[in-house]
Amino acid sequence: MCGRFHNTQPPEAIGHVFGCRAGVNSPPNFNAAPTQRLPVVVQGADGRELRLMTWGLVPAWSKDGKPGYTTINARAETVDSKPTYRDAFRRRRCLVPADGFYEWQKLPDGGKQPYSIGLADGGLFGMAGIWER
Repeated sequence: MCGRFHNTQPPEAIGHVFGCRAGVNSPPNFNAAPTQRLPVVVQGADGRELRLMTWGLVPAWSKDGKPGYTTINARAETVDSKPTYRDAFRRRRCLVPADGFYEWQKLPDGGKQPYSIGLADGGLFGMAGIWER
């Protein structure tokens, strides 16, 4: 994921779009942020399923089990080679449902203006993700 995003759709809508069981309770989120529990689509033993997971990868070799803010976004260029992400990339991929994400434009006065970017019809799409146990 890059930056912040939003998913305002109920779990049933996510399940319909991604062809999975929607057995979670997840309220709309207009500004998803690291450390929040968010719905993701994973491949389960009986097919795709929707699970709640915390945004912030904790590597399997972590001793304290706490996510670090350096592990909230993996880069496509290095996700397959960095030890922090490598095993999850090979074995535990997921889709992060969203109906938009934010990009910021720098303003002349030094401030930033957020812009929400999404599909023209406002529909759901999936962003690539990885997860750990």
